[in-house]
Amino acid sequence: MFNVPVAILPQKAEVVMAALADRFGIAKLFRANGDAVALDSWDMDDEPAVYRPYEVCQGIAIIPVTGTLVQKLGTMRPFSGMTGYDGIRANFSMALADKDVKGIVLDIDSPGGEVAGCFDLADDIYRARGEKPIRAILTENAYSAAYALASACDDIYVPRTGGTGSVGVICMHTDLSRALDQAGITVTIIHYGARKADGNDVSPLSKAALDRFQDDVDEMGELFVETVARNRGMKTKAVRNTQATTFLGAKGVEIGFADAVMAPQKAMASLLAELG
Repeated sequence: MFNVPVAILPQKAEVVMAALADRFGIAKLFRANGDAVALDSWDMDDEPAVYRPYEVCQGIAIIPVTGTLVQKLGTMRPFSGMTGYDGIRANFSMALADKDVKGIVLDIDSPGGEVAGCFDLADDIYRARGEKPIRAILTENAYSAAYALASACDDIYVPRTGGTGSVGVICMHTDLSRALDQAGITVTIIHYGARKADGNDVSPLSKAALDRFQDDVDEMGELFVETVARNRGMKTKAVRNTQATTFLGAKGVEIGFADAVMAPQKAMASLLAELG
């Protein structure tokens, strides 16, 4: 697997290979004797074990939400500094259905990410309230899209140096037209439809295009505000008035964006004690 000798139990090697099989594009594994190895389960010390893409600690499923959030990453775990909403949803759904899981923790440390897919996932988490305890434990920050997911949980615990908030949407346009002029480069855009080229980076942004993009951003921003207000039991005006500010530690609790300031290990111990 790694092109070097490995000192490891054969059973454990099967566990590692089964976990990595999807990334390698492997559909089936075989032992030396020709027996097929199931990719969703295996025997370890003669005890059947079920493969889970999330960790389970004393009945608590821990789902990582780290790095930049994207709609489709195609993997169940964070990869290359990103986490996919598709992977979070799959892990969350499996944990809800897992009879060995009594509670679910979103382990969040993310600056946010794509709007696409974020609010549908937040709605799914919100609707699952009551099935099992769902807790957001920040290790350190939950900003923007990451905060949208955190707000959907039953409770949010933030460390002293962790942050919450940034309930807003941003979009940027780069105008390279003057730089191209100075370089003696002329770009001609040939298009069908008067608005087809809106937002291209070789022309100044027209007022009509700016207004359209601003409308889209405003609509997504209002959806964000309303989602957080619903999830946190706050007035929409109070959420909107934060103007996408970020809040450090206890300030997030004061504004209503978190429930307590607590180190991650203590927040985890609190949930364990709650579940008995």
